[in-house]
Amino acid sequence: MNNIADHGVRFGRIAAMLPVKDMTKAYDFYANVLGFQKILENGNPVGFMILKRDRGELHLTLQPSHKAADFNVAHLMVDDVDALHTVCRQYGLRIIKSLQHKNYGLRAFVFEDPDGNRIDVGQPI
Repeated sequence: MNNIADHGVRFGRIAAMLPVKDMTKAYDFYANVLGFQKILENGNPVGFMILKRDRGELHLTLQPSHKAADFNVAHLMVDDVDALHTVCRQYGLRIIKSLQHKNYGLRAFVFEDPDGNRIDVGQPI
């Protein structure tokens, strides 16, 4: 580590914050398609939600005028990228980058969630 940034602070988890237009629709997708569980919601109507599955955690924030970025906003490591790719195709999700072996040691693909958020999914080869 370089001396400038060696301040002694240790970092914990960092969770992706995904903007969504409709919290109910987003929750239905992440819970029913990807299997995440809600561990916290805040607001009435709900404007913020934390979802968790295994060691993965996502934070959803209600942004009714959200316009999706044209780049990946989150990276998800899984233990069976082929199975998740199949799930994404079965549910008709848009696949941005096809499933393939990458020269940096991952088998990976990119899909869009219902709000257009691009999620990069990988598994070590």
